[in-house]
Amino acid sequence: MLNENLKAIRKSKGLSQEELAIKLNVVRQTISKWEQGLSVPDSDMLISMSEALETPVSILLGETVDEPKADSLKAISEKLEIINLQLAQRKTAGRKILHWLLISLCAVIVSISVALIVLNSPYLGWDYNSPETAVIGTAFHAFEWLFVRLAPIILIGAIVGIFLTHKKV
Repeated sequence: MLNENLKAIRKSKGLSQEELAIKLNVVRQTISKWEQGLSVPDSDMLISMSEALETPVSILLGETVDEPKADSLKAISEKLEIINLQLAQRKTAGRKILHWLLISLCAVIVSISVALIVLNSPYLGWDYNSPETAVIGTAFHAFEWLFVRLAPIILIGAIVGIFLTHKKV
């Protein structure tokens, strides 16, 4: 029973006989003899073995340990498939949100541009002798100046983004 469990656990951990022998400070032939049932380790070596394999001694000495079956591999692959599907759905949802945010940005830029054209810079005719009027007029002028220079660049970027995030059928 120990020999079968030792071999199954060693393989499930991805260790060769040589690697396990190095961890236990024994020669590879000793591991081979234990796995063939030709000899058994002493109690101190069983404890070292359980630590090296990160497995309780009771499991080493207990019931037969089965290697992973095809059914468990199939279950794992099905779970991975579900996770991949969920990630794809999340990516698609994020792409849709970005697409509509870019469309909204274009609409806001066009709306502000129309408003600025219709208003035709009304602050230019204000009386700037009043400090409040001067501050508000300067703020409007700064906004308009900055908007006129940045809006075309942002609008072009948003339009390109809309085309890039559009779902291709």
